[in-house]
Amino acid sequence: MKADAHAKLQYTRDYQSRIPFIAHLGLVTEALGEGTARLWMPLPKHFTNSLGTAHGGVIMSLLDVALCTAARTLHPESVGVVTIDMSTSFIGGGKGDRLVAEARVLKDGRSMTFVEAEAKNADGSLVAKAIGTVRVRHKEA
Repeated sequence: MKADAHAKLQYTRDYQSRIPFIAHLGLVTEALGEGTARLWMPLPKHFTNSLGTAHGGVIMSLLDVALCTAARTLHPESVGVVTIDMSTSFIGGGKGDRLVAEARVLKDGRSMTFVEAEAKNADGSLVAKAIGTVRVRHKEA
């Protein structure tokens, strides 16, 4: 891994470690690119529903963080990004010991970024897809 890529990944992990909810979920940013992000999270029993699969709120949280992380790669100077809108389609059950999300920017603007993401089981089976709009928060002058 290049030193610059490693530094961006470490910065993102440090930034996310300051968000208590992300720490509670145990989310790990695995890879970053220009407008892309790959994250994973453990799937302990207390994150499951009555069917024994991942709770929808857990899946949506993973997708939300993935969307925002991908958008943030294009705006490293920003204060952060916040989700404005997210639509999620659940396709299969989340099961196993972890969930993986991959997100990519569809269209980027100065203050709004359109992003999509997929959540999958560790075996690659599709769990859910999301599309979202995030607002880029710039430093105030």
